[in-house]
Amino acid sequence: MGSELNLGTTELLALAAALGWASGMRLYAVVFLTGLAGYLGWVPLPDGLKLLEQPALLWASGIMLAVEFLADKIPVVDSMWDAVHTFIRVPAGAALAAGVFGFDGSQMALVAGLMGGTLAATSHAAKASTRAAVNTSPEPFSNIGLSLLGDAAVPTLLWLAWEHPLGFAVVLGVGVLASVVLLVLTFKFLRALLRRLFGRSAGAEDGADMPMPVRGRLTNETRADRAAEV
Repeated sequence: MGSELNLGTTELLALAAALGWASGMRLYAVVFLTGLAGYLGWVPLPDGLKLLEQPALLWASGIMLAVEFLADKIPVVDSMWDAVHTFIRVPAGAALAAGVFGFDGSQMALVAGLMGGTLAATSHAAKASTRAAVNTSPEPFSNIGLSLLGDAAVPTLLWLAWEHPLGFAVVLGVGVLASVVLLVLTFKFLRALLRRLFGRSAGAEDGADMPMPVRGRLTNETRADRAAEV
């Protein structure tokens, strides 16, 4: 990242989109890395994001980053973490995106906030549903691999937004499309899994208290009824 950047509308929009999208995956990494970059003078943060440079906030976000890094590597714990942060990542992503244009109530700040919140919700939903589906696998390696991929994606997206905003726009478009596809696939998978689990449970409860001869007779009667209907 260069020390001097001419932040025009294109660059600011790219930064707002990156902050929103990445916040849906790793909020504390976004806050810490953005604040650290401004604190060390790597990038000139907009006035609305200067608060992230404060040492107290850097320490707090750094500690939460470490906690999230560990929690995201443990199956089931990661899904619980995602569930709690549904109510944190989305508004935080909207606030960070709006902060790129300041909090003076300007039209661009409102647009950026809406965009950031929508992108944060999309990436968070895709991440949470995908990880929930992966958690059904008994092996932990796919879970850890996806988590590490998310860890690497955040600084990459922020760097792209700063240095190559048009390239970031292409990556963002692909990411949004991929997220929609993942949401559809994982929703179908998880719905089928829940139906299978609850179906087996209901079947077991219905016949659990019946003696074997009674269950067999009922099964035969059901088959006979179906044959008569045909």
